[in-house]
Amino acid sequence: MSMFAEERQRLVADRVAEVGRVSVTELAERFSVTTETVRRDLAALESAGVLRRVHGGAVPAERSATAEASLLERQIQNLLEKRAIADAAADLIESSRAGSVLLDAGSSTEALAERLMGAPLDGAPLVVVTNALPIADKLAADANLNVQLLGGRIRPLTRAAVGPATVDAVERLRPDLAFVGANGLHAQFGLSTPDVEEAAVKAAFVRCARRVVALVDHTKFGVEALVQFARLDQLDAIVTDRAPEGDVADALADAGVDVLEAGKQ
Repeated sequence: MSMFAEERQRLVADRVAEVGRVSVTELAERFSVTTETVRRDLAALESAGVLRRVHGGAVPAERSATAEASLLERQIQNLLEKRAIADAAADLIESSRAGSVLLDAGSSTEALAERLMGAPLDGAPLVVVTNALPIADKLAADANLNVQLLGGRIRPLTRAAVGPATVDAVERLRPDLAFVGANGLHAQFGLSTPDVEEAAVKAAFVRCARRVVALVDHTKFGVEALVQFARLDQLDAIVTDRAPEGDVADALADAGVDVLEAGKQ
């Protein structure tokens, strides 16, 4: 998929989420493409679970607490926001002089991994530990990084190592920083994800690190997925594209969590 198609599909997904229903004709006019191109975009987004095609257009896909996005869907959604979050997270690594980081499996942490590639070497190589095959594969080519891949059973949906072996390996670590993603960040329920095994690994990340940072875009605020893996008071900071409001903002403040808004540090 070309970058242009990826950007256009992200904007189509945002438009569907914003207005609830879109027509093929409207999208063709908005993006100055043919209706055939729009239909291909809608087919790709439907396959990724982002939306559901209906006669003449599309509507948002229905989601539940156990629904889980594919890698393609997560990479398409909120692409620019995730890149901004990744830039801010990379700055946090540099400013804290962290020597070791844990990167959870997810699209936001994968964006951070891409940001770390090619960074100039300043002292000893940064140690990056991850349970995500895509992240390890990206970073392994960079000689300036010491990349360590955690073992375990690989979940096909997220290509992440999970299970008791993964959790045991994490429990023996004490990294400077852990970066975790989440499907939901709720004032009372904390951070959550749909899968029990992924939640167990994320919870181990939270327990073992000296400092825990959640990478969450604004669409995760107020959302509860099936399994909680961290209370808000277990976090040190969140990096987001838009500052939370209302109950979520109050709960983060009460828990003493620093809110770092990308581009405004």
